[in-house]
Amino acid sequence: MSGFILGALIALFIILPQSIKITNEYERGVIFRLGRYVGTKGPGLFLIIPVVDKMVRVDLRIFTQDVPSQDIITKDNVPVNVDAVVYYKMTDPKRATIDVENYRKATSQISQTSLRGVIGASELDELLAERRKLNDKLHEVIDEATDPWGIKVTGVEIKHVEIPKSMQRSIAKQAEAERIKRAKIILAEGEFLAAQKLKEAGEVLGAEPIILRYLETLSEASKEPNTSILFPMEMLKMLQK
Repeated sequence: MSGFILGALIALFIILPQSIKITNEYERGVIFRLGRYVGTKGPGLFLIIPVVDKMVRVDLRIFTQDVPSQDIITKDNVPVNVDAVVYYKMTDPKRATIDVENYRKATSQISQTSLRGVIGASELDELLAERRKLNDKLHEVIDEATDPWGIKVTGVEIKHVEIPKSMQRSIAKQAEAERIKRAKIILAEGEFLAAQKLKEAGEVLGAEPIILRYLETLSEASKEPNTSILFPMEMLKMLQK
């Protein structure tokens, strides 16, 4: 009898540690009994039946998945190299364990194909100037694809966009031309407003606007040291009038 009790105690000490399971607040235990799903347990302490039950531990925290650089041809036939980062978390431990073999690998693969698809359907200007719009589109596409697996995508960010050096030079020249264009427009607008003001001043003073403009120029020139000012005879006659 004592031998039976001793054997039972030994068996209890062997089996009990295998029966007690503890999961953290951010974890869950997916339980299979003889191969069939019977429930999800946790967080905290719970018991399972040794040998009969098997527990798969899953993590509910947000994961960061780097999407490797992809060589992509944009819609306007410009080759670019783009990478991104995807943030996601598990919302359904049962589906993430049963419906997909490896949800992390699957999410990585669908992120790469989605990145190629979205960038390939976009033009270079859109990729450079409307990054937020493309991030939102990628978020929508990847989230829709991973939802059946119990995965929720919380964010997608395009990190780097690399374009050929020849294209970089073209873009730099285009930006410089745009800056020159804007400067000329601003200068022309300033001249137009100045001409209007001179015309109004000439009407009030009874003088020709061109004379006022000439006097303004002389006033600016006289500020420079060692400056000699010559008055054309025509201008003197106009001033005498």
